[in-house]
Amino acid sequence: MSSQPEKPPTPISDDDRDTAVRRVQQGYAEGHLSHEEMDERLHQALTAKTHGELVSALSSLPEEPAESTSVIAAAGGRIRRRGAWRVPRTLKVESAFGRVRLDLSRAVIEHPVVDIELQLGTGGARITVPRDATVEVGELHTGWKDWRYKVPRRSHPAGPTIRISGSMGFGRLKIRHARR
Repeated sequence: MSSQPEKPPTPISDDDRDTAVRRVQQGYAEGHLSHEEMDERLHQALTAKTHGELVSALSSLPEEPAESTSVIAAAGGRIRRRGAWRVPRTLKVESAFGRVRLDLSRAVIEHPVVDIELQLGTGGARITVPRDATVEVGELHTGWKDWRYKVPRRSHPAGPTIRISGSMGFGRLKIRHARR
């Protein structure tokens, strides 16, 4: 029986650290933490090397309020997001002509549910979701080709739920799970 090597922890960015510091300070200002707890958690956030250490510093604090919808738009050309980009709670992707590539496999996903609304004219879309994500394709209207999504044989439902909706004219949506 061969076992796959564990994925090394993802290093955190300065933005992740700044967000954690802001949330700890906000928790103190709102009365959720004592002064001593704030000092301890600020130290944790400022010295954290992995996302797990940041989560520990933010435990028991209330969730941040839902952000407004973020929009990525292009009249023509390619829309591409990959690497360690921050995924908003609601993402609207608009493209009249061109391909869309969203890779969420190494993205920073802070919300248990992410809504992605596609408004595409022509050109296909490919969305790569984290290995442990659950995918729901709801109100997605396609004009020419249906969407493709192959549910993985081994389910790891511990990750976020990615809900995809919207409309596509000419082109196909392909959804896949990251391999690692």
